[in-house]
Amino acid sequence: MHEGESVEPDFFIRLVDRHAAALELFAGQWTVAPADVVQESLLELCRQDPLPERIVPWLYKVVRNKAISAARSENRRRRHEATAAGRCERWFEPAPDAAFDAALATEALHELPDEEREIIVAHVWGGLSFEEIADAFDTSSSTAHRRYQAGLAALRERLGVTWLVNTGPKPG
Repeated sequence: MHEGESVEPDFFIRLVDRHAAALELFAGQWTVAPADVVQESLLELCRQDPLPERIVPWLYKVVRNKAISAARSENRRRRHEATAAGRCERWFEPAPDAAFDAALATEALHELPDEEREIIVAHVWGGLSFEEIADAFDTSSSTAHRRYQAGLAALRERLGVTWLVNTGPKPG
């Protein structure tokens, strides 16, 4: 492509067909979301005026930079989550004679409907009050509390326990 040259309507379709899979594989070296990185890079290419002279090498450079940036962001998020989790009080309090499987509990949490899981995580690990959750999720505090209670009940049922308790912030 040269400056001032118009782009054929199916140019980007052919470009994606030919290079997207390899670009995703390339981005996967750094990030857990390579498809997102490739998509962002292709969108950035669409905004270029004029288009780069050597499009495919340009794409690899942009994908690499975005993938490395995404990996840094993922690492920061994981560190932040680990730090926040370390500051929280225990959520699961086992009965004296019960063996508790954290992996099973995590799986059960992921099986909850999004609305319940998000509210449980925001309340227990995020420390948000139900009023703050209501603001963040565009709902009422009573709906947030009801979803929280429903999520805990579902977790108790899935895990087959009665001792699942919340030691996080009180409703308010």
